Amino acid sequence: MNIIEYENYQENKTHNEFDFPYNTYLCSIPLDFKEVPLHWHDDMELIYIKKGQGLVTVDFRSYRVNEHTLVLILPGQLHSIDQYEDYSMEYENIIFNPNMLIPRHIDSCSSDFIQPFLHGKITVPTIFTPVYPYYMDVIAPIDACDEICKTKPQGYELYVKSMLFQFFFILNNRCRNLIRTPKDKKTLDKMRLVLKYIENHYSEKISIADIAAIAEFSESHFMRYFKETMNTSFIEYLKDYRLTIAARLLQGSESSILSIAEDVGFENLSYFNRSFKKKYGVTPGQFRKEQG
Repeated sequence: MNIIEYENYQENKTHNEFDFPYNTYLCSIPLDFKEVPLHWHDDMELIYIKKGQGLVTVDFRSYRVNEHTLVLILPGQLHSIDQYEDYSMEYENIIFNPNMLIPRHIDSCSSDFIQPFLHGKITVPTIFTPVYPYYMDVIAPIDACDEICKTKPQGYELYVKSMLFQFFFILNNRCRNLIRTPKDKKTLDKMRLVLKYIENHYSEKISIADIAAIAEFSESHFMRYFKETMNTSFIEYLKDYRLTIAARLLQGSESSILSIAEDVGFENLSYFNRSFKKKYGVTPGQFRKEQG
C-alpha cells in the first residue's frame, strides 16, 4: 500500500490517471485516521476544509486550518495532515494530474502560465482563507467542479477542465506572491528521496546505512540531518510510519494481527503490540474492535 492509497482509502473506485485524473475524496480526522504521514507525489492536491480544525504541514511549515480554508499542494511538495489537539476535521481531498491541462504540443497557456507555476517560477499562497482578498474567486471554480461531480452528466470532464483553467487563471492573474519565499531546496530534495524510499520499502528491513546511502550522507551525518529536519530520529519516524499503516490495515483488512505486523515491517509481534498501544492507547485487537 502506498501513501496515496492510505490517504484515500475510502474511495471505492480505482484511481486511473489514464482515464480522467481528477478525483475527490471525503475524509475525516480522527474518525477515518488520526494522521496522514509526511509524503509527496507528482499530482496536485487541494485540501478543502469543510468542518472543524486540523494541522496541515507543507514543506516543513505547519498551518492550523479551519472551516472553509483551502490548502494548495503543488507537485513535489512535502505535506502531512494531523489532528489538532482534540478537534476533529472533515475535509475534501482533491487530487488531479496537472498534465491533463497540458497539450501534447506545448502552447503559450502551458509554457507561460501552467508550467512556470508547477515548477515554482510563479509562487502563490499555500493557504487561502475567507479573509484573503480573492478567496471567493479562488474557490468558485473548485466549488463548481464539486457540484458537477455529484451527478457527472455527459461531458462533465470538459466542464471540470474549463474550471481548472479558470482556477489557474485566478492564481496567475490575482494571487502571485510579490516576494518569493526562500526554501532550502537541498534539504527538501534530500528529504523527498528519503520519504519516497520509506514509502516504497517500509515493509522491508531498512538500516541506517541503507537510508543514508539514499541521501548520499554518512550514517552520522544522516542521523543529524534527519533529526534536525524532522524533529525526531529516523528510527522513531520509521516505527511511527509503520504503525500508521498498520492502523489502516487493521481497519480495512481481515488479515491477522501477526500478518499485519509482518507486512508493515515488524519482526517481533510483542514489540509491535507494545509500540501500537503506546501510540494509540489500545492494543491492535482493541483498535480493530473499536473501529469495526
